Amino acid sequence: MKISQAFKFEAAHRLPNVPPTHRCSRVHGHSYRVEVQLDGPVDPVTGFVVDFSDLVEPFIGIINALDHRCLNEVEGLENPTAENIAVLIWERLKHKLHQISSVRVYGTSDCWTEYDGR
Repeated sequence: MKISQAFKFEAAHRLPNVPPTHRCSRVHGHSYRVEVQLDGPVDPVTGFVVDFSDLVEPFIGIINALDHRCLNEVEGLENPTAENIAVLIWERLKHKLHQISSVRVYGTSDCWTEYDGR
């Protein structure tokens, strides 16, 4: 069974490794949406893979570290692409949510990247 919980945060960034003519070389902001997916069996007693309310607490620290920040200033996000944001979130969650199977980061409503630990 797969379950997913979405979280949102607002942040600014610039991409330091693109040419100066690239629009993302300038500071700009995004309304990010992050989806954390977990895979596992349904517990026969609770009926849950994981209680959705149990997903909120592990994510609070991540939101606090990213929300309304310049992501370039967050340790590990000196090049804050959606791909690198997904990896950072995965690394911070994998020890707390053992059934995590992927992290999807939307930089816009039409563009996303997904990381599954590989």
